[in-house]
Amino acid sequence: MTLPTRSRTPMKGPSMTRKFMLDRSNGKLLGVCSGIGNYFGIDPLFARIGFVAATLFFGLPAILYFIIALVAD
Repeated sequence: MTLPTRSRTPMKGPSMTRKFMLDRSNGKLLGVCSGIGNYFGIDPLFARIGFVAATLFFGLPAILYFIIALVAD
């Protein structure tokens, strides 16, 4: 019995590269959390909750949020 061999050629196509993009159409404020949700394949609500909780505890994520909004896309 022989096992199937995998090709050593790299895969081509959109699944090979992922690029973070803001999702302003589904975003609440600037689309950062929606873009994070799309990038990682999670519900944007979890990213929003994470940003709010981290901002309440640490404060820095609020600044990081706006930096991402300015730099991304």
